[in-house]
Amino acid sequence: MSEDPYKVLGVTRDVSEADLRTAYRKLAKKLHPDLNPGNKKAEEGFKAVATAYDLLNDPAKRAQFDRGEIDASGSERPRQPYYREQAERDAGHPYGGEQGFGDFGGEDIFAQMFGRAGRADPNRAGADARYRLELDFLEAFNGGKRTLTLPDSQALDVTIPPGTRTGQTLRLRGKGGSGIGKGLPGDALIEVEVRPHSLFKLKGDDIHIDLPLSLRDAVLGGRVSVPTPSGPVSMTVPKWSNAGAVLRLKGKGMVRGGASGDEYVTLRLTLPSEPDAELQDFVSRWGTTKPHETRQAEETL
Repeated sequence: MSEDPYKVLGVTRDVSEADLRTAYRKLAKKLHPDLNPGNKKAEEGFKAVATAYDLLNDPAKRAQFDRGEIDASGSERPRQPYYREQAERDAGHPYGGEQGFGDFGGEDIFAQMFGRAGRADPNRAGADARYRLELDFLEAFNGGKRTLTLPDSQALDVTIPPGTRTGQTLRLRGKGGSGIGKGLPGDALIEVEVRPHSLFKLKGDDIHIDLPLSLRDAVLGGRVSVPTPSGPVSMTVPKWSNAGAVLRLKGKGMVRGGASGDEYVTLRLTLPSEPDAELQDFVSRWGTTKPHETRQAEETL
């Protein structure tokens, strides 16, 4: 007999959906076979946690379990009528009638019990299996292939669609628990979490990036190489570009529904890493004849 799913996940019966998900993720990460190679106890624990979460995460199944209609494995519990209940439904044979046991409708009771069992559908769909997958930002952006190791050590090939985001669930049909009889197998439901990138920042469907720019390129303009999640591209910087100016690369953002966002490039003026005497001398002489625009702006405040 399967253990109480609430006990398996270490939660109370009034647990919220969010806390239920948190408890499952914590245990699944701790017991995952990839982190416990060769540990049969951890493997069995991982299976139990996945089964418990599959039941409690489904509102309908959870309600059925709480009412005692299904057991911890999700199987229906047969309801057997009591003699008094049967008698009360049968007005012609009251409980404790003068005619004895025959008034209980005993034959009807057993007929109902065995009739219900005989009518039970021997075919039942398999349970869905739930997994969690962490992706690098570029992998989620561009899409690709990943292989998951299941609790039974089998491999599951997962296709990552371009533009995959944190919180998205990938469904692999037929890759869940086996069905009973002619029942179809369940699905594998893979919840995705995308790790942040040190350079690219995602805001909606758009990518934002800071681009270091030399003094020469800021003054004279020209073509510069700009990183994008799909690879570097060439971009034109206008002459006299100020630090903080934002340029747009159309269509270089995240994919959603067949369309793509944009990439916004913020220019960050960068001086040479080593002091340049010639540049310093030039600026010193130039500043005596040309009032600095920033100083002028400060004086107007």
